[in-house]
Amino acid sequence: MSAEQAAEHAVEHVADAAGHAAEAAGSGGMPQLDFATFPNQIFWLVVALVVLYFILSRVALPRIGSVLAERTGTITNDIAAAETYKSQAAEAEAAYHKALDDARAAAAKVIDEAKAEIQKDLDVAIAKADTEIAARTAESEVRIGEIRASAAEAVSEVAKDTTKEILAAFEVKADARSVTSAVTAALKGGAA
Repeated sequence: MSAEQAAEHAVEHVADAAGHAAEAAGSGGMPQLDFATFPNQIFWLVVALVVLYFILSRVALPRIGSVLAERTGTITNDIAAAETYKSQAAEAEAAYHKALDDARAAAAKVIDEAKAEIQKDLDVAIAKADTEIAARTAESEVRIGEIRASAAEAVSEVAKDTTKEILAAFEVKADARSVTSAVTAALKGGAA
């Protein structure tokens, strides 16, 4: 095909298209509103609706139904699992509180036993200390008695020597027996 033939062919197509456009404009409007084509349009509308119904009822709606059923099953299972977990959590909490109470009771028992053991050891230590104190007190009283006796003896000796010196200073002669008896009498009288 030459360029001239192609140009002629294009002109013919444009003329045909212009003719069809003139016919459409002359018929008075849209072909869908032409009453002569209504039975044909209604037939194809019914066919399209029936095909659409069968496609939806056989393919799309079962899939949607299965998805909805699966979601409902999943939600039901999740709710049941949540209830199970909730009851398990309540049981675990109860077991925790029981274990905590048992631990507190055991700790209180251990504390009471330790207190009793400490008190027992303390009582033994106090009894031992009381025994040692009593022994030392008795020993101290014996020593105090000895010290008193030796002090009394020393006082007696000092008193005798002092009396002899005083008598000697006054140039009075006295024998040792009479000085001893006078000092002893004076000390007994002064102690009373």
